[in-house]
Parts: sequence; structure tokens; C-alpha cells
Amino acid sequence: MTTLLFFTDLDGTLLNTETYSYQAALPVLATLKQQGIPVIPVTSKTRAEVETLIHTIGLDGPFVVENGSAVFIPRETCPFPLPEGEDDGPYRVLQLGVAYVMARAGLKAIAQEIGRPLKGFGDLAVEQVQQLTGLAETDAKQAKMREFSEPFLTPKNVDSEKLTAAVEAMGFRVVVGDRFSHLIGAAAGKGAAVHQLAALYGGLLSPGQALTTVGLGNSPNDIDMLENTDIAIVLPGEDGPHPRLCDRGWRIAPQPAPEGWATAVQAVLVETEPG
Repeated sequence: MTTLLFFTDLDGTLLNTETYSYQAALPVLATLKQQGIPVIPVTSKTRAEVETLIHTIGLDGPFVVENGSAVFIPRETCPFPLPEGEDDGPYRVLQLGVAYVMARAGLKAIAQEIGRPLKGFGDLAVEQVQQLTGLAETDAKQAKMREFSEPFLTPKNVDSEKLTAAVEAMGFRVVVGDRFSHLIGAAAGKGAAVHQLAALYGGLLSPGQALTTVGLGNSPNDIDMLENTDIAIVLPGEDGPHPRLCDRGWRIAPQPAPEGWATAVQAVLVETEPG
């Protein structure tokens, strides 16, 4: 018997890239909740951003923030024995990354190393974040509430391999994106977070049960997650899937988010129905 566990990116995956709409996914989310199938956000967003969203759409399980820098497990609704970690408000927190102050200091050191200025979220006013992301003011404020990582504008005319080498030499990791890159701790990552949660949920299985993990993402910063799930599903943009995700043999959802998310998840549910 197969037990499903869904890990999903948010922007461009569960949420529409332009409008941040998720309405088309709500019926499928309701079905998953009714069947007791966990849906775990794995995102570059902050805790503040994710909390607002999950309360709106009705998710009450763990979530992963800042590109795998920390796992937040609600203590009151946790289905498995709480792992070791720090308590913060209603959560048990598994910190995989570094404190924000260290990420900020690391960004400055890396900028000196490559000889180019690097502008992070901490250098930007709320209005600038709004202009760059299209977020509303409240959402932009939440996006700046970093705890473990620092997004920065991907520098032009700097080879990504040179940037990655400089970052790793300083003891960090970087998730390089087209517009923004993310500086995270060396032990952080979406894949590491997925492994931890899959092991915790796997401990709940009865003899004869098998855990199947499903990952849904749309951009290169989701590769670490998709590589570490049993079924990887890529959400396309309006112009198709991202070039770095379309030649790996992964499933491609038939539409962009959120309609494509709903269709792809429903297909997995049909495939794994008993009998």
C-alpha cells in the first residue's frame, strides 16, 4: 500500500506567477486534507509569508522556508514524535541554515571576493522589493523578514561558476536564479529538508506500507527538492518549462499554476488509488 507525501514550491507552482492566485488548487487541496495526505510547502519564502498563506488555504502541517534553511513543525498538529530542535512560538524548529546576521555578513565578504557589489534584500527598501517582485506592500514587508538566508540580485556579467566557487569558499551555498539568487548555509537546502521530513513521516508507516514522495516545482531553485523525491513534477510557465528542468525525464504539468498543479496532483492520486 502506498502512502503519499507531497512537497510543493509556492510561487509559480501552487501560486500563479503573476497573480499569486491559488483558487484552482483549492478543491484538490481539500481532497488531500480529507484523505489525510500531507502537503508541505518548500519555498524560498519567509516564515511570515508562509504562515499567512497556509492559514488562508487550510494547511496545518510542517513547512520549509528560505530554500531549506529551516523546517517549522506545528507542535499541536504534529503526527509524528517531535524531533530534537528549538521551540519558537507554536513550532518545533529544525534549523539547517545559519542565522540571518551571518548570511548578511557572508554576502558582504563574497562581494569583496568577486570584486562586484551584491545587493541583498537587507539593502532594499520595501518599495524597491515591491518594484522588483510585484508584491503588495504587506507581502513585501514579510519577504524582508528573513531569519536564515539572504536573497540578492543576481549579478550580471559574473559567471555563475565563479560566484558559486566564491560562495563555497566562504562556507555557504548559493541557489543561483535568473533574477534573484539566495545565499544559504552550507548544510541548508530543499533536498536536505525533504529528507528529514520524509524520514519523520516514514516512521509512521505500518508493515507493508511504502512512502512515495512527490515534489512539485517550477524553477532551478527547486532542483534540489525534485531530485530528492520519488515523483518529480515541473510546472511550466506561459512559455513552457524552465530550460534547466525540461530535459531530466521529470513529468511536466499540462498548464501553469495553479491549474496545472491541481491537474498533476489529481493524476497522482488516480495512479496510486488501491486496486
